[in-house]
Parts: sequence; C-alpha cells; structure tokens
Amino acid sequence: MVDDFELLERWSAGDRDAGGALLRRHFDTLMRFFYGKVGGDIEDIVQTTLLGCVEARARFRGDCSFRTFLFAIARKSLLKYYRAKARDRTVDPAISSVWDLGTSPSSAVARRERAELLLAALQRVPIDFQLALELHYWEGLAAAEIATVLDIDPGTARTRLHRGRKALRVVLEELEPDREASQRALERLIGDAPPEE
Repeated sequence: MVDDFELLERWSAGDRDAGGALLRRHFDTLMRFFYGKVGGDIEDIVQTTLLGCVEARARFRGDCSFRTFLFAIARKSLLKYYRAKARDRTVDPAISSVWDLGTSPSSAVARRERAELLLAALQRVPIDFQLALELHYWEGLAAAEIATVLDIDPGTARTRLHRGRKALRVVLEELEPDREASQRALERLIGDAPPEE
C-alpha cells in the first residue's frame, strides 16, 4: 500500500487518482475534525485542507506522521475560516470558542441529547482546548502529536488537555445542572479514551 506522503507527492505532481485516494483515506477523519465547528461548510473546508497539504508539503520536515501533518493543516484551515467569517472581530483560538464566533452546529447533532449537550459544551470552551480534547479522545493523538498540530510544546499540550477537561466539566455543569446528565456527556467524550502521553 502506498503511504500518505507518497500519495501527496504524486498528487502534487498532477496525479489526480492519488489525490482521490488521499481524500478517501482521510475524508471521514477530517469530517469528524470539522464537525460542529463550521456548520454547512464542512466539505469545502475539507477540500481546502487537502489543498493546504499540497501547498505545505515542501515545508514538511518529516518529523511527524501524516495524520499529525494533516491535523496541523486542518487547524490552520479552521482558523483561516473563522478569521474570514469574523471580519472585524479578533479570533484567538486560546480564548475564542466556536460558540463565541457564532458558527452554527451541524444538524446531525440533534439526533441524541447527550451528543447535543457535549457538542454545545465543546463549542463554549476555547478552540485550542476543544481541538486538543477532540484530537486526543476522538482521534487518539498523544500529547506530542497534539503539540505538533497546535504548534506548541508537549508540556503545553498536556496542560491544555488538563485545563480543557476542567473547562469542559464547568461548561457541562452550567448547561446541564443535572449532574448525572453532565457526567454522562463527559463520559461520552472520554469513554474509550487512550491513555494520555
């Protein structure tokens, strides 16, 4: 099987089939990453992210996995998206949340009450906390990989995970005073979590 970087290289050289293969491999991952953050623009931002990978491939130093490289580009695409939508407002991912930026959540979230509560809570914590939590618990990235995606050092990534969990718990309790319901929503995020590294 051809590895992701080889597919990226081929796609960059004009091989459209390689681009299609890369898209098929990572489409679901990117959809999850952008889910609840960009409303109805998910497919557009997925495409923008993959094109961003092509543009950034020459700057890639080979010091991380393709998934980590992909998430770093996805984060940059997300922030660019927010900044374009915000116009006159400042977008600081360490402070701004999806909720603050007024991005509407995906309609698919409405299927289950706990998923809705969790997403609403995640959208109210700073974007960097939200990304760190989702990358760790949903994508299985270790702190060192999250550090690469967020362009911070690994210690800061571990701190963001710790503070992100605390912030998420506070928001869940504000949104859902029923402690049992808020705990179930939190367990939905960390239920099958890989150990923190």
